[in-house]
Amino acid sequence: MRLTVDHVTCYRYAAPVRGVVQSHRLTPSVFEGQTVLDWKVTVTDGLQGGSFRDGAGDRISAWSVIGPVSEILVQVTGTVDTRDLAGVLRGHRETVRPEVYLRDTLPTRVDTALIDLSEAAEGADGPLEAAHRLSAAVAEAIAYRPGVTEAHTTAAEALGLGEGVCQDHAHALIAIARHRGMPARYVSGYLFADAEGKAHEAAHAWAEIWLPGLGWVGFDPANACCPDERYIRLSSGFDAQDAAPIRGIARGPGAETMAVRVAVCTQGQQQEQQ
Repeated sequence: MRLTVDHVTCYRYAAPVRGVVQSHRLTPSVFEGQTVLDWKVTVTDGLQGGSFRDGAGDRISAWSVIGPVSEILVQVTGTVDTRDLAGVLRGHRETVRPEVYLRDTLPTRVDTALIDLSEAAEGADGPLEAAHRLSAAVAEAIAYRPGVTEAHTTAAEALGLGEGVCQDHAHALIAIARHRGMPARYVSGYLFADAEGKAHEAAHAWAEIWLPGLGWVGFDPANACCPDERYIRLSSGFDAQDAAPIRGIARGPGAETMAVRVAVCTQGQQQEQQ
């Protein structure tokens, strides 16, 4: 599938700030499931610094903006050819050992309810079936409902509410997988549409679990599936903050607000719109 991305993040400051420094994980991953045809990241009045690929295989780029500045636009545009690999991250080069992702973080720390949920893997016929059972358990326990949780909501809190968004699903799955001794990590990226072909939040997140013999395999409880050709993978981390596509700091007292617009469509749809 050929997918095009138009992703704009707008930062506004109540008072002009002296400058802004950002770290971007906005370049699609390199693996057999996707091929970048063209990709461009621009920052309003931005100066691009160094760029490198980290141990997890993610491309990280530094940007800075010299103030005074009251508004910054970060725009991502590009086209990617994707293939369905049934969620398997085949051909992805990284040097970090999977066992590193057994370490929990605050958003993925288990409580009694999450430990109980992890029992869904009991009696599974191998790690692959166990991972599918855990993903299904999260999908059943946390209904997809935008607006009920916040950026800092933990997996335990989302499970307590019984509602959340893709970030909450990913955190919960990571938490119970790690509790079962299965390395797991958070993945950020884009999604064209849900399993029924309906429009979905284009900026998306899911989890990957390390399975012997297969390596990293993606699971998306929010859509009850493994990532396929509808997905574009950007980056990974221990949790949502660690894998955030944009991280940064502003020098100055002005309060920051952020607005995001993301559109993902097929090349045919783009041609119809032109």
